[in-house]
Amino acid sequence: MPGEISGSPVLAARSLCLERGGRELFRDLSFDICGGQLWQIEGANGAGKTSLLRILCGLSRYGFGGRVERRAPLLYLGHQSALKALLTPRENLALHVSGDGRYAGHQIESALARVGLYGYEDVASHTLSAGQHRRVNLARLLLSDAALWLLDEPFTAIDKAGVQELQALLGSHVAGGGAVVMTSHQALDVPCDVRYLNLGAGQRA
Repeated sequence: MPGEISGSPVLAARSLCLERGGRELFRDLSFDICGGQLWQIEGANGAGKTSLLRILCGLSRYGFGGRVERRAPLLYLGHQSALKALLTPRENLALHVSGDGRYAGHQIESALARVGLYGYEDVASHTLSAGQHRRVNLARLLLSDAALWLLDEPFTAIDKAGVQELQALLGSHVAGGGAVVMTSHQALDVPCDVRYLNLGAGQRA
């Protein structure tokens, strides 16, 4: 459970480097992510924010130098909702989080109801709006027991109420000892230990 790792490093990054198209985006980037912390990655478009998240979760080694040690289970949610269009929200969540059978149908239904998708459990996902797609991602967070969340622009296409719900969820996760690393252009209002990592040309940390 997240509370068991509060204050302990859940991810360690050492001497990370990234080049793209012959241009250095960052170099010698080192940091520890600990339970009870929320890290917001900042920087202009093209600074490497999404690339850094993908490096941290092991999905990308493009132009990659350095090493990453992941010391706790993680959940990565990319900028796209990653829903399979012909599947329902219920089926998408079952496919995403419960391949080992840990989650019962009523847990998925409860998560969808909490994010405002009651009555949409069994409609094809391609009929949902962009905001509803993002709310399915909120349900993924509710179902996950991963200590570390890596989130790429999680507020995209979410209305004001959804932003408030997500910020409350982030705060609850961190207060319980979990950790969050995220990119966002949204000013955060989360009562927790928020740290900032700004990526710029030739960034060193």
